[in-house]
Amino acid sequence: MNQVEKIRSTIKNGFARTAGLMSGDDWLIIGWVFASKALLFVFGAKSYQILENERPGGLRGWLEIWNQWDSIHYLRLAQVGYSSKDVWKAWFYPLFPWTTRFVAWATGNYLVAAFIVSALGVLAAALVLRRLVAIEFSTEVAMRAVWFFLIFPTAYFLHIGYTESLFLALVLTSIWAARKQNWSLAGVTGALAWMTRANGSMLVPALAVEAAHQWWSSRRWIWSWLYLAIVPLGFGVYLFLNWKITGDPFAALRMRKTISSATVAWPWVGIHDSIDSLDREPGEAEIVGAQELYFSILGLICVIASWVKLRPVYAVWMTGNYLLVTSVDFIESVPRYSLTMFPIFMLFALVGASRFWFGIITIWSLLFLAIFSSLFVRGWWAF
Repeated sequence: MNQVEKIRSTIKNGFARTAGLMSGDDWLIIGWVFASKALLFVFGAKSYQILENERPGGLRGWLEIWNQWDSIHYLRLAQVGYSSKDVWKAWFYPLFPWTTRFVAWATGNYLVAAFIVSALGVLAAALVLRRLVAIEFSTEVAMRAVWFFLIFPTAYFLHIGYTESLFLALVLTSIWAARKQNWSLAGVTGALAWMTRANGSMLVPALAVEAAHQWWSSRRWIWSWLYLAIVPLGFGVYLFLNWKITGDPFAALRMRKTISSATVAWPWVGIHDSIDSLDREPGEAEIVGAQELYFSILGLICVIASWVKLRPVYAVWMTGNYLLVTSVDFIESVPRYSLTMFPIFMLFALVGASRFWFGIITIWSLLFLAIFSSLFVRGWWAF
């Protein structure tokens, strides 16, 4: 057997082993992911053409219409890296642009690379979510959770050059590993999650509570819990990056007042501001006021329900993320940030055992996914 045949044999055997680890439900989820991605991109292009009376033009045009808002900055960071000339970009956590840059080395195209990273991220997130929910509930509940995850009104962020898919893949893997008592994997993926987004910090209390829950159940000390100390290293990388760029490891945190229009406040302050925003012009009133308010209320309901229906690790993750999003005087992007509060999909799946509520949640999700994504591709603010 020559060298080429050996390589082919190795690849073939690798695929065979991988296929053996995949269940029929996994293959169905893979089909859902790619079908939803294809349908979303077709819908985005068609809605752009109809509403803007302009053809997006070619494959690159179909991708470019999704390159809006933060994705522009992530793409730029992937292309040129962090620089003291653009100190404010130290605000963005590094793992997503670094990963995009690595993939671009192979593809030769940064925009395509960003979409590939997100595609792999959402695929991994969906598969791990099924496994995670299946630990706690039935296979049917697990599949419904993935379904609601993929059609959530802001699920388009999972498919474009944003951090959501990579972040969720890492967070879900970290918590799944902790549930399986693989604490070294939980620590490493947790650190990578904190290198991706600031709310990766919520893995520290969430995983600590899971360790405490395991101790309470078994009354047995497990030394591998100490791998939790790895998680803050992700934030350490972020601080080191700030120091290299600005000479101040906390530069991005100090820039918060100039970069963000929001300041820390009690959650009801920001919610009250959303109510006040209902008096704006109709379009702004709906996006900046009503939808932020609705998703804030949805999040609060799910926080309360998570403490009643779910394991403490999920309730802590849900509560910490909700407080991070709403504890400001001006709340924004709550619909988008709700994606990272993945216990919502577990609760949806439980409620969705009723065919009536399954239909209601599905129709609501798809209708608003269509509205929000059609606004986004046109460059409008859609969270």
